[in-house]
Amino acid sequence: MSAFTVFTNKLHSCLSDSEDPYECAEHVARHLSELLKTPEFLEDVYREGCPDEPKANLVYVSPKGMFSVVAFVWQPGQATCIHDHVCWCVVGVLEGQEEETAYRIMTDGEGEKWLEPTQKINITPGHVCKLVPPGEDIHQVRNAGTETAISIHVYGTDIGKRGTSINRRFDNLPIKTGLEGTPLNWRDLDLGADTGIHLS
Repeated sequence: MSAFTVFTNKLHSCLSDSEDPYECAEHVARHLSELLKTPEFLEDVYREGCPDEPKANLVYVSPKGMFSVVAFVWQPGQATCIHDHVCWCVVGVLEGQEEETAYRIMTDGEGEKWLEPTQKINITPGHVCKLVPPGEDIHQVRNAGTETAISIHVYGTDIGKRGTSINRRFDNLPIKTGLEGTPLNWRDLDLGADTGIHLS
């Protein structure tokens, strides 16, 4: 049995037993960490990139739509829009180096809104991170290296039907640092629709 089949079988088992998104993401993160130790599991057809933007290759969707596995392929310098997600997501880097910048939405007393960077981390092969809405999961990811980067994303829904993992994009807001302001519960705001990277 292939390493990827073992991985998806484990996810079917653990996700069938839980509906809590934090618990689901924790289970997936543990199993994805193990899968990344055998990078040859990803077939060549899912390693194909695009010269214009990061390419999202749909690798697997569970028969019941409980989860999807997507391989993102990034050429040097390519980046996502600033976005959030439609559901919980677990990401692990397979090859290359990625940089993730997290943001929060701020406002002042006059109603102006802006994005404030809260964290920037370099993600290398084997690193796994979890994102669970409605927590602050606004971020942007880019290839921070000089070679192709590949990351494996597991989403808690049928991404094949949706065509994208992005809930909203936030490129219309300015990025500012060091200003006095109040964090916003941004999911209650009308900030635009999904117009992000779509699956191949």
